[in-house]
Amino acid sequence: MSIQNNLHTITDSLPQEVTLVAVSKTKPVSEILEAYNAGQRVFGENKIQEMAQKFDEMPKDIQWHMIGHLQSNKVKYMAHFVDLIHGVDSFKTLIEINKQALKNNRIINCLLQLKIAKEETKFGMSFIDVEQLLNSEEFQSLKNINILGFMGMATFTDDEKIVRAEFKTLKKYFETSKKYNALNFKPTVLSMGMSDDYKIAIEEGSTMIRVGSAIFGHRNHN
Repeated sequence: MSIQNNLHTITDSLPQEVTLVAVSKTKPVSEILEAYNAGQRVFGENKIQEMAQKFDEMPKDIQWHMIGHLQSNKVKYMAHFVDLIHGVDSFKTLIEINKQALKNNRIINCLLQLKIAKEETKFGMSFIDVEQLLNSEEFQSLKNINILGFMGMATFTDDEKIVRAEFKTLKKYFETSKKYNALNFKPTVLSMGMSDDYKIAIEEGSTMIRVGSAIFGHRNHN
């Protein structure tokens, strides 16, 4: 099936409140344009330089999401255009994003990445880390970031029970986090679910899914 057909198959099945992020990492501009011409406007990349290059080459009504693990020293290369940063997993990174956003006279939207999987390879903050962060005056003093919610990645397993339980845990925390009252924390986005598990994620309350191979086909490298 073509990229256009794949996209329409997915978007036609999505509830209205769920945003599809087309994961275009490693994909050439020609393929991203095919998705763009089929109506897709939100794309996710995992390498800042690659995303910046694509931003320069592509139509400016695209929303670019940074979905990969973030290195603080590279934030400056995307601070002028990135629409949403999914994988913020430390206060140090938030400080850098705030600094670069201020330089560009912007407020940058972010998601805090929570570790819900059992795998050691997955990045993310613990629930305790997030509690401490949201309660800290230092966090509330960051005026050029806006935390829109959370992102989480489930364990890579065929056991649907494990995946569902992890998504459930994150959704529950997402709901309880609404008690925090800070100008730069407005939790409305729950980014969970990828090509293999997005249907389960939506059933468990996801509002944003990150889908790559189900749109563009499997990639040979990361």
